[in-house]
Amino acid sequence: MLHRIEVVVKNKHGVRDPEGETIHRHLILRKGYSEVKSVRVGKYIAMDVEAETREQAIDKVRELCERLRLYNPIVHDVEVRVYG
Repeated sequence: MLHRIEVVVKNKHGVRDPEGETIHRHLILRKGYSEVKSVRVGKYIAMDVEAETREQAIDKVRELCERLRLYNPIVHDVEVRVYG
């Protein structure tokens, strides 16, 4: 069975996010959206994974993310979930 799996990679709380800061300061605030107080940028990856169960598909993607270093566990949090 084919499962659509999402991976969301975000900077950990307390880790500086220069890209988010730049978007906030040089785009959002300059265009007058002062009600926006901060911006955090992450990475989104979607994968179609062949597995018998959703849990097996999630486990396979978690393993893949760690072994292939799709994120840095020192500065990033990663969320792996079934799409939809």
